[in-house]
Amino acid sequence: MPKVTIYHNGECSKCKETNELLQSRGYDIDYRFYLLEPPTEAELQGVLDKLRMQPSQILRRGEPLFTEKFEGKDLTENEWLKVIVDNPILMQRPIVINGERAIIARPPEKVLDII
Repeated sequence: MPKVTIYHNGECSKCKETNELLQSRGYDIDYRFYLLEPPTEAELQGVLDKLRMQPSQILRRGEPLFTEKFEGKDLTENEWLKVIVDNPILMQRPIVINGERAIIARPPEKVLDII
């Protein structure tokens, strides 16, 4: 059975929908509950490499924490990486990894592009 990793937030409807879509297609899922176990800088950089994105591109800019503490700040990509590691709630979700490919599954059907 194919296996994928999903950076998952159990409270997120898009995470739940993506999970159901993957399960319905027979994928074995490795759940990464990133709010409970935040990624390290190296791990997050690896995910970003697979996404082919910079840290600033995966920020949840509508998140209250972002608007309160970070909106309007001119940070380097390395500084944004550290912000996300320290505040994983700011990371877009769900992120699905299939081998060397990854995607932010918003909407959930985008996951079909990598499976």
